[in-house]
Amino acid sequence: MFRRRSASASKEPAAAGSAGNETTEAPKDKGYTPKKGVPTPKRRESQADLRRPLNAPRTRKEAYQQFRERRARDQQRSAAKSGAPKGEERYFRPQDYGPARAYARDFVDSRRSASEFFLYFSLLIIVLLIGLPPEMQAPVTYIAWPLMMVTIVVEGIFVSRQVKKHVAEHFPNDDNVRGIGLYAATRQLQIRRLRLPKPRLKPGQPVESAKR
Repeated sequence: MFRRRSASASKEPAAAGSAGNETTEAPKDKGYTPKKGVPTPKRRESQADLRRPLNAPRTRKEAYQQFRERRARDQQRSAAKSGAPKGEERYFRPQDYGPARAYARDFVDSRRSASEFFLYFSLLIIVLLIGLPPEMQAPVTYIAWPLMMVTIVVEGIFVSRQVKKHVAEHFPNDDNVRGIGLYAATRQLQIRRLRLPKPRLKPGQPVESAKR
């Protein structure tokens, strides 16, 4: 009898031990996270890493080089702003380069057109629509505005065709000819004082295409 009790008693602790192992291993499988081996960084350190610029210079030589590059870009930007209105070609936009583009600008600037007053007409029509009574707004809406738009379209088509024709005759080998008709029509819509590059010709002056 004593042997049976000892055997059953030995089985009970073994079962209890296996159950205890299962209970201790269960949380380890679900929510257990092993140690990182590295201490968690403090809040100041993490914020300092976020505030640090991505391309911060590591040495004094790199800092001086970045300063020189930034200064050169600023000088080039200021030179472009001061040189483009004066007509210096090296400060032009890519679409303004070439003798063909210069001829298109001179062709537009050498004549008066209703399209260059488009902005003034638009403002005038807006003022009339606001100030006039409703019964007098119909002529402005259905006559003045459509007439202005038709005039602008007709002038744009005429100038575009004329510029394409003359450019094909005088500058057949120019690489910047594509889209020159739209370039001239768009310049014609701009107010003369606000055109860039600045006009070289006044209205009525002839366009000397042979010297461009």
